[in-house]
Amino acid sequence: MKNKNRKKQLMVIVALIVSLMLLSVCIAIYASGDDEPLVLPPASEETQPFSEQDPVMSAVENMTQVSEMETAVEIQPQNANPDLYFTAEPISDGVYERIIGCSYVENGDISLEDLRYLQVLHIGFDGETHVGELIVNKAIADDVLAVMRKLYENQYPIERMVLVDEYGGDDELSMQANNTSCFNYRTVEGSDNLSKHSYGLAIDINPFYNPCVRTYADGSSQSFPEGSDEYADRNKDFPHKIDRDDLCYRLFTEHGFRWGGDWKSLKDYQHFDKAVN
Repeated sequence: MKNKNRKKQLMVIVALIVSLMLLSVCIAIYASGDDEPLVLPPASEETQPFSEQDPVMSAVENMTQVSEMETAVEIQPQNANPDLYFTAEPISDGVYERIIGCSYVENGDISLEDLRYLQVLHIGFDGETHVGELIVNKAIADDVLAVMRKLYENQYPIERMVLVDEYGGDDELSMQANNTSCFNYRTVEGSDNLSKHSYGLAIDINPFYNPCVRTYADGSSQSFPEGSDEYADRNKDFPHKIDRDDLCYRLFTEHGFRWGGDWKSLKDYQHFDKAVN
């Protein structure tokens, strides 16, 4: 009987020992779990703590940033105020870098101080508004601005208007591109005489459609630029032709310019120039 009681006591003791061992293991597992990071789904912007968000921008700072962004973006001329574009300025360092050694060279005939850089708006052949640029003699700057503004207001189409320097100062290439231009320090083709363009006193409008036509003693003729022969016959009717009924002709002559289409052996239908004191 005594032996049976001892067996029961032994079994209870063993059971207690096993229970204690199992409890120790559980405690160890639980304790090790505390060392692992707690994984949560990423927080949205709305649940981020304020200390990690960008500071709230004030209304003044926000407007300043918007203004700076608008300044950095090229202004669309379709939405432009014409008063901001029909301007004449002295030749800036930036413009000088573009023209030196090309349309302008150091000379004793015309100085940079005698020239003005113009920005104007014009309607292209695509029907859209474009920003054009010209360099002219300061003596005719106001006249050219007035004429160009009237042409723009009347939707008069001028295909292209960039400095002749975009074509390496090559008048032929500029005309072939139908580029309207003014200043270019060069001689008259076939002579040593300086062109009126050398003084910024002459402007060529849509030159491909209004070529310079030279007639020779044998009755033959040649048109400049090359490829413009079909527009040499001014009895034909075609778009962009300058004649005495054309608005461009009327405006320039009202401002005291003479038209190359009125010349005798040489007809320069693109050309307007003005004599100044």
